[in-house]
Amino acid sequence: MRKIVVPTDFSDNAFNALKYACEIFKYERSDIYIVHAYADEVYQLGNIKERSELNKRREEVSQRTTEALAELAYKIKEYAPNPKHSYISLGAFGSLIDEVNDLVEKENVDIVVMGTRGAANDRGITFGSNTLNVMKYVQCPVLAIPEDYGYHPPRELLFPTNYLLPYKRRELKLLCELTGSFRSTIHVLYIDPMKKLSLRQEDNKDFLQSELRKAQLVFETTPEKDKTMAITKYIVHQQIDMLVMVNTRHSHLEDLLMPTTLNKIGLHLKIPFLVLQNIAR
Repeated sequence: MRKIVVPTDFSDNAFNALKYACEIFKYERSDIYIVHAYADEVYQLGNIKERSELNKRREEVSQRTTEALAELAYKIKEYAPNPKHSYISLGAFGSLIDEVNDLVEKENVDIVVMGTRGAANDRGITFGSNTLNVMKYVQCPVLAIPEDYGYHPPRELLFPTNYLLPYKRRELKLLCELTGSFRSTIHVLYIDPMKKLSLRQEDNKDFLQSELRKAQLVFETTPEKDKTMAITKYIVHQQIDMLVMVNTRHSHLEDLLMPTTLNKIGLHLKIPFLVLQNIAR
């Protein structure tokens, strides 16, 4: 049983991510948790000084959330009437990061799927603050779907790596099963001017190959020093459908998520972006 969390702010971008989740996991029995955290909505409704007024506002937002979640559940069932999928709607008075992390731990969630930007939809940024924080701090894989991205089977995936990470078997299993469903090709891109791998890198490469056995693997090396440029070029030239990276210290992803890097990256992610977490659960 696949456990999927889809945060929503009831925007078109969030619904597009929900549709993508339904499509990409259409072959698997799945519990899909549709989550809306609304603490910020309550506190931002004005200068509230009395506890009674705060409680009244909280109840009003809670009621609106319940109604909006019910409408959203009906809408997604109309879009994807898949008997393999069960939908659980959850409204919570809390922060998005805390609520999603608690749910991940409680339900042993496999993946979070969300839009790259929410209702604010600032086109000058690649990721909204909520998406960026979920990528960095939520303790399970996160799949970010760009605005207006029409579903396309992920048959060509790019996995940039320096082979220095001790990959987590559970994370790779998710990727293996996902790519196995679509007979995908994973392009494993080593970005380094030094081509020869150390013994540790060779072992990690062998582990990667053994765990991703359901996909066709293509191992590539580029001497390009600019990581963002190397990734951008490869995505364009190989018509990549999904970018996959690992979140850990001193990784390509840590560099990529720096605001200055995001501003210059040519992707402006027009394809889904899967972030794997290199942390124990």
